[in-house]
Amino acid sequence: MKEGPDIARIGALIGDPARANILGALLSGKALTATELAAEAGVTGQTASSHLKKLMEGGLLLQAKQGRHRYFTLAGPEVGAVLEAVMGLAAHKGHLRTRTGPKDPAMRAARVCYDHLAGDMAVRIFDSLQSRDFLAITGTKGGFGLTDNGSRFVREIGIDLDALTAGRRPLCRVCLDWSERRNHLAGSLGAALLTHFIQKDWLRRDRNSRTVRISPKGQAEMNQLFPVD
Repeated sequence: MKEGPDIARIGALIGDPARANILGALLSGKALTATELAAEAGVTGQTASSHLKKLMEGGLLLQAKQGRHRYFTLAGPEVGAVLEAVMGLAAHKGHLRTRTGPKDPAMRAARVCYDHLAGDMAVRIFDSLQSRDFLAITGTKGGFGLTDNGSRFVREIGIDLDALTAGRRPLCRVCLDWSERRNHLAGSLGAALLTHFIQKDWLRRDRNSRTVRISPKGQAEMNQLFPVD
């Protein structure tokens, strides 16, 4: 490809195993220190610093200083969406690492994808919204938007839709779920739903992973709000 976006550079940045582990750790949406990311990547602090510099130069990470520590985050939700999509492609093509430990089923059930919900529950939400015509394809690029009935539903469950639409971020985006290999909802609405569910104590985030635990009450409430055939 001689013209247009340089996807080779992004691919090279993501493709290094240590950098892939760093990026995967930051999919939790939490800011992590260089020391923490070195441990996630399984490399020395000096090697991690080199990787972090390359990721920042490539526009994939942001850095903030607080006291003696430097904290790193993904550069934005679009970076998280790309990572989740690449994970979905890798899973679909059979490029899977060995899964061990009891946390894996829980992560596949519900987890954080940067700032929105992913996993089986997230796919259920997307399928339910689409099947009830609350989501509709808009434009020629396959984008999604809320229908009038969808807007009414979102307001009824307690989401401030006016505040979301006033922002610059797209309201609805689709993100390919790596474990389910189907779409879940991202964008400002996806982020608002995750925050809303956590505030209602339907979901609780694990402190040291991307896993989200669904309370019994949350499971019942979400099954009722988002029925699927």
